[in-house]
Amino acid sequence: MDTNLAVLIDGDNIPSAYIKEMMEEIAKYGNPTIKRIYGDWTKPHLVKWKNVLLENAINPIQQYGYTQGKNATDSAMIIDAMDILYSDKVDGFCLVSSDSDFTRLATRLREAGKNVIGIGEKKTPEPFIVACDRFIYIEILKNTEKDSEQGTEKGGKATKKKNVDKITPKVVRLISQTISDVADEDGWAFLGDVGSLLQKKQPNFDSRNYGFQKLTPMIHSIDKFEIESRTNQSSKFKLIYVRNKD
Repeated sequence: MDTNLAVLIDGDNIPSAYIKEMMEEIAKYGNPTIKRIYGDWTKPHLVKWKNVLLENAINPIQQYGYTQGKNATDSAMIIDAMDILYSDKVDGFCLVSSDSDFTRLATRLREAGKNVIGIGEKKTPEPFIVACDRFIYIEILKNTEKDSEQGTEKGGKATKKKNVDKITPKVVRLISQTISDVADEDGWAFLGDVGSLLQKKQPNFDSRNYGFQKLTPMIHSIDKFEIESRTNQSSKFKLIYVRNKD
């Protein structure tokens, strides 16, 4: 059974250039049954959005600014989110914004037992990020698309992404501690469990932030860990286990 998602987009806060990659990313987590974008559509800076709304079946919600310098879009989006919550038609929410004003909304939706995915730019304040179950930086989605195109042009060879975060000692410690948290008596931990716990500890943790499409090659690139592939008796896929080196 598909997970039904309500996708609510702050049109004043997210560039329209990311829409294609963003909707493809959201589809990984569920079926976006409700798709709305909020903004004052009389403003010229939202013109670019108008061209992509029909292509992606996103419903534009008009919201005039009542006061100079104040953003009325936030209030409209929050009210709609609560109406959708009480209608009980969705299993989770995807809040697309880089605005910390949605921190309390994300917290409230999670308190109601809904899964909350946040999508925003790297400038997004930390409180909003940690209020979500998962937070995805929209820049990495665009980078992924560019890398794919460049790889095709160069005969399918992978192209290293630019402007990615460095794997700092802090990141290595986070991974190491997480492995220890879920490891068996021999120190081995199923990589799927490691990835899930990393996400809970740090909602914006994503191997793509560091230039890797998956967690496995990221772990491979760090010499402090060892990886073991094990045969899975119940399926054709192998299970990946990881542990800290002595």
